[in-house]
Amino acid sequence: MEIIKYCKALADETRARLVNVLLECELNVGEIVQVMKMGQSRISRHLKILSDSGLVDVRREGLWAFYRASEEGPGRDFISGITSLLEGEDDLKRDRNRAEKVIRERTAATRQFFDDIAPEWDRMTAEVLGDLDLAKEIQVRLPHCACAADIGCGPGDMLEILAGNSDMVIGVDNSPKMLELAEERFPDDANMSLRIGEMTHLPLRDLEADCTVMSLVLHHLARPVDAIREAGRVLKVNGKLLIAEFDQHENEVMRSEYGDRRLGIPREKMLGWLKQEHFTITNVTEFSVNMGLVVVVYEAENK
Repeated sequence: MEIIKYCKALADETRARLVNVLLECELNVGEIVQVMKMGQSRISRHLKILSDSGLVDVRREGLWAFYRASEEGPGRDFISGITSLLEGEDDLKRDRNRAEKVIRERTAATRQFFDDIAPEWDRMTAEVLGDLDLAKEIQVRLPHCACAADIGCGPGDMLEILAGNSDMVIGVDNSPKMLELAEERFPDDANMSLRIGEMTHLPLRDLEADCTVMSLVLHHLARPVDAIREAGRVLKVNGKLLIAEFDQHENEVMRSEYGDRRLGIPREKMLGWLKQEHFTITNVTEFSVNMGLVVVVYEAENK
């Protein structure tokens, strides 16, 4: 019986605490060790039990493994039924607070990474993309619109393209240094609004944009679907979303040198997320680039 399997898996305080934490966020083993303040071997043993039971999903990429409470299937149904029992426990609240601190530290480290490499970003991007003019490929897919937003705008390359296709342009990034470089490109431009913020909590109003671009940014997130959901929130009905993203790969250099959290995103996963967030997919195109990578451009409409 499934219920016996799940109850046995949770019949341990540490495993109950782990599920509680992994309900909130996806973490690797090192981050879980920080949160739980336990040895890695002990944590790994409990994670295996939870994974084998179907209560925790593991996403493996190269040498890394990331864990999260199951998001679908009977395991998720069981977890949903006990969530209310976890919310009021003080010890479990402390675990969630520590997890939030780890996430904040990770976000700060990522922001610092991009602040540090901001002056070299154009060169680094060119090394990866080679002959692919990604900005041009996005431009030919963009309709003219009143307001366009570039989410994760970096130093502003795509903003110039959007400015030629829209009356008002919004650029969002969480790196102050990247935004400084973008500001240098558009001094005193009343039609350019540069805003600091996270892709998963956009500093835009509901229905503010007619079209939105996310170019090679989702692989930096633990939960890209949250950014896709936010894009849906800020887009008007029938608004257009363009996503350029690496297909799944195994090049660890992208993690060590470029700060990527994910080694690309599988195409079927991206399509699933778009459908889940009520986007209608209109076209998918792929481009082979350097370092054995493939860039996929997804075109979708917000319905």
